[in-house]
Formats: sequence, structure tokens, C-alpha cells
Amino acid sequence: MQMEVFQGILIPFLGTTLGAACVLFMKNSLNPLLQRALTGFAAGVMVAASIWSLLIPAMEQAESMGKLSFLPAVVGFWLGILFLLLMDRAIPHLHMNSSKAEGPQSSLQRQALLVLAVTLHNLPEGMAVGVVYAGWLSGDVGITAMGALALSLGIAIQNFPEGAIISMPLRAEGVSKRKAFLYGTLSGAVEPIGAVLTMLAAGFLVPLLPYLLSFAAGAMIYVVVEELIPEMSAGKHSNVGTVLFAAGFTVMMALDVALG
Repeated sequence: MQMEVFQGILIPFLGTTLGAACVLFMKNSLNPLLQRALTGFAAGVMVAASIWSLLIPAMEQAESMGKLSFLPAVVGFWLGILFLLLMDRAIPHLHMNSSKAEGPQSSLQRQALLVLAVTLHNLPEGMAVGVVYAGWLSGDVGITAMGALALSLGIAIQNFPEGAIISMPLRAEGVSKRKAFLYGTLSGAVEPIGAVLTMLAAGFLVPLLPYLLSFAAGAMIYVVVEELIPEMSAGKHSNVGTVLFAAGFTVMMALDVALG
């Protein structure tokens, strides 16, 4: 069981690392069509996971509250939304295609801000993984090992293009391949750290687990709506992202229900 948890919290970080490794083998940027497909699929997985792996277990955990069992889910969800909203206001908000943004900053400055933005946005995703595995280990929440693993895989798929979008533009600005790969990889290092810290906190705050689960759901939904949906819908053939979103949603839903 400990090995399953260890692997689960490292999978999202592996996704970022593999994406950053593109700089070692590719000369150009990640194919836009592939990027939209990966982003759409990951968005679908994360939305389904937010419902079946986070919000529903949060309400089941609060069943003792009767008709008010939805309350922890609502409160935690909005705390997650507001946390990400405040984070966006606290740091320069840059979407994944922001390397094309115009402004007084140099290209390298914009890339540095992008690394910071992606790194900070990875933190709640790591927290989501930590909360899900903490819920699974507690045994009192309707979370399965397969549901937790599917969430980790969905976040890893999303992290793959993020790693590439950090490392490859840095390389184009003259940064060495090794450093570009390192910066891309380090942007995902906060995820296993956030997962471990959240699991440790959840162990002491079991009564707050419904709030933590729904907080993670709110944070993930914010990332999906603010970052992933615009990315998967940008440019030509936006229907590819939509179809893959539906595929990711149904795959995650089926896994969580059938194997739960």
C-alpha cells in the first residue's frame, strides 16, 4: 500500500519531467494538435475526478449532517476556487501560450514568470493528489485506489505539455538544453512535496477531510476552466480538444464507478 501511494504521488511529477525532456530530443515546439488533444483529455479526467473522486466522497463523508451534508463540499469547493483566484492576482498570470504575449518585458523575463506561474499552479494539483490518497488510506471515504491512480494519471497528462512549454521556449532563448530541462522539471517538483505535506496534515485533520477533498476539487476545476479549456479550444480544429475532453471524462467516470 505504501508503494502504491509513493508511485501515485510521483506520477504527476513524472509527467512534467517527460514533457520537459522534449527539449532534449525535439527542435521545434510541441505539435499544437497533440497539445490540444492532451489538454482536452486531461481536462475531462480532472473534471470527472473532481466529481467522483472528490466532491461525492466529501458529501458521503459528511452524511452525519443529514440534509446539510452538502455544506462541507460547498464551503471547501469555494475555498479552492478563491485560493486559486487569489494566487492568480498575487502573481503575474500567464497562460501556457503566453510566450507570444506582448509587453515591455524581455522574452526571458516572460519565460521566468511563466516558470513561476506554472510552479505555483502545480501546488494545488499536488494537494489534490495528497488529499485523495489520504482519503483512500483512511478507509472512511468512498475513494478507491484506482480512482486515486486515475487522478494522478490525469494530472500527469496535463503536466506533459506544461513541462514542454517551459523547457522548449527557454532553449529557444539560448538557455542550454540541460538547464532548460532542469527548469521544466523543477516546475513540477512542488507537486509531490504538496502531496506529502497534505497527506501529513490530513492525518491530523481527519474531521476536515470533506473540506480538504472539496477544496482540491475547487482548485482543479479552476485550473480546468481558466487554463485548460482555453488551451484546448484555441486555434484550428478546436473540436479535437472537445472530443478528447469527453473521452477523458468518460474514461475517468467509468474507471471510478466500475472499479470502485
